[in-house]
Amino acid sequence: MNGIQYRRFPLGGLWTNGYLFYDSHDGGGEAFFVDPGGDVGDVLDFLRGHGLTLNAVLLTHGHLDHIAGIGGMVPLVKDNIYVSPMDASMLRRPPEAMQMALGMKCDGVDAFRTAADGDVLSLGTFMVEVMETPGHTPGSVCYRIRRGGDEILAAGDTLFAQSVGRTDLPGGDPAMLDASLLKLAALPDDLVVLPGHGPETTIGRERKSNPFWPR
Repeated sequence: MNGIQYRRFPLGGLWTNGYLFYDSHDGGGEAFFVDPGGDVGDVLDFLRGHGLTLNAVLLTHGHLDHIAGIGGMVPLVKDNIYVSPMDASMLRRPPEAMQMALGMKCDGVDAFRTAADGDVLSLGTFMVEVMETPGHTPGSVCYRIRRGGDEILAAGDTLFAQSVGRTDLPGGDPAMLDASLLKLAALPDDLVVLPGHGPETTIGRERKSNPFWPR
């Protein structure tokens, strides 16, 4: 059984999966969050209720439905916000057209850190490896999250249960997404995948039945 503690928070108008990872159930501990895609009030309540200290925010990519709640977390994490340099411009200045289309307001963030392929972030008792997986956006990444002998993959919009991220939005690239899926195909079958939308899955399940999986 995977010993990594996390909680999923569906956020924003598109019910984007945000994930809180933490190293204690009660009595304090440290935590980080992946993809705050909408109002983070419930997340902040959970942190306070469990005595957790939020020390970082990780972004799988720069689309508005994955960053819209970032403002609510900046006071807690300051500049400990990680995004690929290829998607940094979307975090600095979220496109106004997308804000209008989704009915979301996001002022953007100027103080953050960039995360490149192969970087390993030490976050409390977690080690997080950055995997560049472009295709959905130029700067899409997955995070391979480890604690002790357990690991899990936060995949953003690169890989879903039985599907993959769309490539018809600005910056999307089908060939790059195919290359990213080939990279994920090297991961073990029992690795649990937490996607940006929809239910969790595993690498093995997607290898077996995802119609977009590399053959």
